[in-house]
Amino acid sequence: MFKHTANEILSQTIESIEGAYAPSTIRAYKSNFEKFISFCGHSDATPLPAEPGNVARFISHLAKSGLKSSSIRITVASISSIHKLNLLNDPTQHPIVKIELRRMHRALGRYSQQAFGITAPILKKMLGATTDNLRGIRDRALLLLAYDSMCRRSELVSLRIFDICINELDDQNQIKIRLRKSKTDQEQQGRWIFLTKRSADAIQLWIDKAKLVDGYLFRGLNNAIDITPELKCSQINRIYKRLAKEAKLPKEMVESISGHSMRVGAAQDLLKSGASMPLIMNKGRWTKTDTVMRYLDGYNPSHDHTVKA
Repeated sequence: MFKHTANEILSQTIESIEGAYAPSTIRAYKSNFEKFISFCGHSDATPLPAEPGNVARFISHLAKSGLKSSSIRITVASISSIHKLNLLNDPTQHPIVKIELRRMHRALGRYSQQAFGITAPILKKMLGATTDNLRGIRDRALLLLAYDSMCRRSELVSLRIFDICINELDDQNQIKIRLRKSKTDQEQQGRWIFLTKRSADAIQLWIDKAKLVDGYLFRGLNNAIDITPELKCSQINRIYKRLAKEAKLPKEMVESISGHSMRVGAAQDLLKSGASMPLIMNKGRWTKTDTVMRYLDGYNPSHDHTVKA
């Protein structure tokens, strides 16, 4: 009965927050709380509202299941959010839950693996691995725009044709893109990002060859090289990994690449060039210094030398 009621409330909660939170956040809330409901069902415990002791036991269960501490923290945050959204007392704030989280961190540690940075030398290799067909033209535009703009995956796939602005100057055209919404700009105040000429040229070639007039800037391509209406966030990861593999980068590099890799690599290159922390944070649209420091602390310049021709 409790399980059935909790699932109904969860469904109503998820429906009520659609459009107010990022889709990835909503998916995490739903998936993580469903796991908690299932866990509570084995002992006929009430998942909503939950007793702190049951949340603590759930944390202990997750710690023994092989999950990383970062994933467990996200799960606990989901339990907290679902309770708050339903105006219920937050069981994760109880001392017994906090003690269990400390025990989990002592056992598993707080370290979370950072995305491997695609720096300029690695980017050059990946660009060299692209083909001359429509997929290769799309891939080059995506790589260059991602590196120059330091856009997140969600920001890249949300770009539309009308987000591109061309300013006619005396000797050449200047192209900028309008980032209408980002992780740190949920209310869509927007921001203009100026592009380098190489990115602008690659984007213009992609638009021309794909015959795009409206809709999303980046599109998927099936095996027949037919253009799909949009590109999914998950496809960004696969494109980066595919190109890294085709560029014959070391296997450990390919496996460590993620959708954040281009963004991280650009930040590392800025650091190497002598850019200040405020400049790096502004260009990458970071609001927390510790987030940037995790990316920069993991930078190993020797990786650049491993990919030189």
